[in-house]
Order: sequence, then structure tokens, then C-alpha cells
Amino acid sequence: MIERIRELCSLFGASGREDAVRDYILSQIPSGVETTVDALGNVIIFRKGRRRANHRVMLCAHMDEVGLMITHITDDGFLKFDTVGGISIPALCGKAVRVGDKLLPGVIGVKPVHLLHGDEEKQYPKGESMYIDVGAADKEEAAAVVSVGDYAYFDSDVVSFGDGYLKGRALDDRCGCAIMLEMLHSDLEYDLYFAFTVQEETGIGGAGPAAFRIDPEYAIVLETTTASDIDGVEGERKVCCLGKGAVISQMDRRTVYLPKMYEKAFSVAREHGIPAQPKTVVAGGNDAGVIYKTRAGVAVQAISLPCRYLHSPSCVITEKDYYASRDLAALLAAELAQ
Repeated sequence: MIERIRELCSLFGASGREDAVRDYILSQIPSGVETTVDALGNVIIFRKGRRRANHRVMLCAHMDEVGLMITHITDDGFLKFDTVGGISIPALCGKAVRVGDKLLPGVIGVKPVHLLHGDEEKQYPKGESMYIDVGAADKEEAAAVVSVGDYAYFDSDVVSFGDGYLKGRALDDRCGCAIMLEMLHSDLEYDLYFAFTVQEETGIGGAGPAAFRIDPEYAIVLETTTASDIDGVEGERKVCCLGKGAVISQMDRRTVYLPKMYEKAFSVAREHGIPAQPKTVVAGGNDAGVIYKTRAGVAVQAISLPCRYLHSPSCVITEKDYYASRDLAALLAAELAQ
């Protein structure tokens, strides 16, 4: 599991630039499995099980990650940028990045503290004040290796630490992709559909067309979600906690999950002794937000890994929660299929 996640997270693929991730996934699909890549770049798979499904079930995880897009090159050779997806601006200061197709090393810079005046000293820096330094002497030198429209990515490896913890970039949602690849290589009881989607981070753009093609009755969205179980956060504001299992959502900013789906997910978890927890804050959104209203409507449920420091170079998950999410997704999919 860890090696597959490490391989997936070593690939760079922000929204609209998922090519490397898609190529890896295509290389990992078992032979003889029905596979389609649609016009947007979604990978859609039909995998036969030992039994024919009574109901059409779709599992979904997105391939893209958050990143940065170069918008301007200054006369001094620095790169101005905007975010691709939701990134907390304070999380960018001083971070190492890789830029463009050549993956040039760079660092995100900001006005130094000794030059700040007045209220500037009390405020987080704004995105427009930041830049990427790739070691260019001037605009001409920078423009020789970087173009406006190029992407930049956090430069951060997956590292194991503590007792079963993993740290790295792009765990959202390469963990979901890893779970689906494991399922594709398993002995499935029922026929299932799988969609590795594009452009989730910039407005859940890929999942709708994928669901339209599959036309499922049920869908399970495999995701990560914000865990705020850190110092100074109490009660329900923690959202969810690392080590307490899969997160089952009842509502987020894009979807109200059907009670029958929410309750079914918890029922399966209890029946099989899988650790699971509710999401205690209504926040965020995911591919379920377009899947549920595709064609005549789809009954959908999100199952997420709790993840600290989401959309940063140092996302943190636990192996225990990964296995809980994987096992719950597989068992729930089989229940829905029959």
C-alpha cells in the first residue's frame, strides 16, 4: 500500500494536467479489463466480478491535485502565479516547488520580515505579494525555461513517521486512486465500474461526464477530508480525527447525502468491525456534488480518509484509516451491487 501511494504521489498532475497520473493508472490496470479514456481525460473502467451485479455501482476518485499556474514573469526573472484549486496562502511561504515540464527547482518567496511596515507585520502575506524564484538573473533567462501557463507543484516526498503515519503532497486524492487500484486487482464478487476523474480541485469538472457515461444507480466517492484534530481545536470543530477510521459524510457544501446511503455505510462498518466516524462540520465538497444529479439521479456516498494539513506540501494520514476506508468501500460496493 505505502509503495503504491508513494509512486502515485511522486507524479505531478494538477487540474487539467493529469497526464502523468493517468498514464501510471493505465499501466497498472489488469489485462483484459474494459477501459475507456474520455475527451476530458477521465479513465473509466468496467471490471467483471464473480457475479453479475443487480445494480450498477460506480466508484470514483480524482487524479488531480492542487498546484500553481505561472501568470507573469517579472523583469527581474521572478515568476508570479495563481493557485490551481484551494490552497491556504500562508502555507506557501518559503516552500520548495517544481516548475514547468522540466520540473525546475524553485522556492516561493515573499517580502522579508525586516522590510515590513505598520500593519504588514500583523497580517498574513497576500498571494499577489508572492513569487517563485528559479534562480534566473532576469526575465530573458527565466523565459528561456518557463512560460506563462506553466504549472508549479509542491516539491515534497511521501515519508513514513510516527506509528503508522504518512506525510506527503497529493495524498488528496491519490489515496482514493490507490484504493481503487487495489480493488481492481482483487477478486471482486460483483461487477463494478471505476472512474478516475480529472479537475475535481477546480470545480469537480470531470466526474459529471464520467457518471453520465456510466449511468450508475449508486456511487461511492473515495476522498480525503480535513482533520482538525490539532492543538487548540475542541469538540466538533475537529471535523474528524486521525486513527478513528473512515469518515462518512452526511452533508457538505455540494451534497446532502441520502439517509439510506449514510446509514447503510455505518451499518456495513459496524457489521464488519471497521472503524468509522461521522464528519462533524458541514464543509468542503467533492465529486459527489455533480454525480448525484447526473441523468435521472444517483444515490451517492462519500467515504474519506481523515487528513491533516490538506492541500499543503505536508498532508498527513494514517495507514489504519487507509485500510478502514478501503475495506468499507469494497464491502459497501458489494452490498449496493446486490
